[in-house]
Amino acid sequence: MSIELEIPAAPGGAPEADVHHGLHSELGALRGEHRGRHASPVVKVVELAWLEFEKTDLDRAETFARDFGFVVHERTPDLLTLRGTWSAVPCLVIRRGTRSRFVGPTFLAESVADVRRLARATGRAVLPHAGGQAVNLVDPSGFPVRVVAGLDRLASLPERDALVLNTGDKHLRTNATQRPPRQPAQVQRLGHVVLETTRFRRTLDWYLEHLGMIVSDFLYLDDLRDRGPTMAFVRCDLGSVPADHHTLAMHLGPRTGYVHSAYQVTDLDAVATGGEHLRDQGYDRVWGIGRHIQGSQLFDYWRDPDRMMVEHYADGDLFDCTLEPGWAPMSASGLSQWGPQVTQDFLGAKPGPAMLAAVVSALRDVDNDVDVPVLTALKKAMTP
Repeated sequence: MSIELEIPAAPGGAPEADVHHGLHSELGALRGEHRGRHASPVVKVVELAWLEFEKTDLDRAETFARDFGFVVHERTPDLLTLRGTWSAVPCLVIRRGTRSRFVGPTFLAESVADVRRLARATGRAVLPHAGGQAVNLVDPSGFPVRVVAGLDRLASLPERDALVLNTGDKHLRTNATQRPPRQPAQVQRLGHVVLETTRFRRTLDWYLEHLGMIVSDFLYLDDLRDRGPTMAFVRCDLGSVPADHHTLAMHLGPRTGYVHSAYQVTDLDAVATGGEHLRDQGYDRVWGIGRHIQGSQLFDYWRDPDRMMVEHYADGDLFDCTLEPGWAPMSASGLSQWGPQVTQDFLGAKPGPAMLAAVVSALRDVDNDVDVPVLTALKKAMTP
């Protein structure tokens, strides 16, 4: 079923009012562009439950995890699971492997009945998983995707309160100082994962149709808007309940793989002092601190010892189901409202043999969304 629906007209033939104008994007969709949701999805997932990785050195992975602000939930010689203070389930599952790599995401369905419905629709088996049930799928980009329900839930852990701030003439703190401790940030929960894919359109439509997710913002290549979006920030559809601006983001590129994952902390001071702690331990900052445009998060990006990118963030946008997608041009300068200039490390476009091999492979594959005009426009857009 096609997801590309024309924007309906109001009585009298005038275009329907753009509900997001002036709210979260300068632009809305043009007539006939991707609507950003499926008319009748199979199920609607309610959150990103956890991410799974393989790493060669679990001791090193545990040390970084503690410095980043996770709490270790379980540790064996071959398994490390990590949680945040809010996490109802461990939000990271790391297994010992022969190489360090991202395996795939697991999403939480509202009920076991939804897991069974998704399994029937995709011809997959329902499997027992951690006290609940699961169905294992593969998206069009080749990422393994698990959907689970009925799991035992973890109790929340204690954490510091967000700092009380004096703003303008609102003086909420008197006769008291601010002294946030310089220590690992307390991760509250997993927020989102960002993926790159050579098969952007099919992969996006798959998540909208099968998992019932909806688009918050589209980005497009300025010279190629007629070819549709090249990045999507996708949220869970919780109806009238506000959801994170994006739980999953994906963008078109010459490679298919993990870009970064993001973890919520309580406030800007947690982002900043947590970053100071990471710097003191010798880890590499990728980009930050700043505030994004799409999603509005206060951000700070780091590399773990395996060079995988992770993000502390706070103060992200929350949208309910009524908000339609915003549209904006894809550009390096459009990634933040304020902060240092975006780094080449964050953009991931450093020339070299690996990039050249990826480009050649993508161009040889006639069954993807990558061609010379796309690569040229991507290079132009992602040049700081």
